[in-house]
Amino acid sequence: MPKLERCLVGGTFDRFHQGHKELLESALDAAELVEVWITNDEMSASKSPILQSFEDRREAIIAWSDERITTHELEDSYGPAPFRKDCDGIVCTPETLSNCQSINEMRLKNGLLPLEIIEVQHSLDEAGGIISSSRIRAGLIDCDGKLWVHENQKNQTHHFHFGLDEELKKPNGELFTGPEDSPEVAMSSAMENLAPGSIIAVGDVCAATLLEMGVVADIAIIDGMTKRVELEQKVDTSKFDIMLEADNPAGQITPSLFMAVAAALHNDQTTCIEVKGEEDLAPIVIHLLAPLGTNVVYGQPNKGVVLRITTLESKEQCRTLLSKFEVRD
Repeated sequence: MPKLERCLVGGTFDRFHQGHKELLESALDAAELVEVWITNDEMSASKSPILQSFEDRREAIIAWSDERITTHELEDSYGPAPFRKDCDGIVCTPETLSNCQSINEMRLKNGLLPLEIIEVQHSLDEAGGIISSSRIRAGLIDCDGKLWVHENQKNQTHHFHFGLDEELKKPNGELFTGPEDSPEVAMSSAMENLAPGSIIAVGDVCAATLLEMGVVADIAIIDGMTKRVELEQKVDTSKFDIMLEADNPAGQITPSLFMAVAAALHNDQTTCIEVKGEEDLAPIVIHLLAPLGTNVVYGQPNKGVVLRITTLESKEQCRTLLSKFEVRD
């Protein structure tokens, strides 16, 4: 079958992933030239507050593609397809098939031949779900369709070893400094730099400081200790809608902690997780499970507050860290 001359592909292309690659590879297999029409920032704004910019999305495609692909800005639902005379194909996925059929109806009204529609089935991830930008933004999978953490890992106890001590002592995120006896100074600076997602406070001092500032964290994880010394003044947990418990001895990441963090992330009420043991390693679990754009704040002893926003990079680092722990069922 001879190749088409010029094929059109439209989409948002946020967090350029394996499904996008297979879509464009199908277009390249079908046509000599492929035009990729990327929704502009105005069109995409309603999809997600953490959507990448048009330029970032376009740059990701350019970095992957070859000279047969050109990229263009899409300003409406149909783009140039209804009236272009020099195109003979269009690529879609099952949910955009009807849009392509509407385009062909418009072409016929405009006295043009219909485009050959090439429907490409969705790529599937490790869990059998669709590899999609929304699942990536939700924090479930990476751009290759791999899970950040598998169910069997959640059911194992991971033991810290001292070879990771230096790595974990470094502030992973942005450090906001302030006097130790006035933690609200550093916390106020951190709050000015939040991403659009929820706020998770790890540690009693962070949770209490936010409450004193009139902010109830979406999730607080506390253990009644600071610098491994029991606090005299406890966090006012009555401010939270839901209380959960997790058993997590010092130096461990347990199934109980995974379960509690997952439960807190999947409800829309403020939640406090009271850890019996220690919560120091909780940020690893949070970043692995949380959606992109989640704000994780925790104290840095004698320095201030660290804010780390959940990104693909933070998830990758935490996945690598967890793999270095000793596993015991």
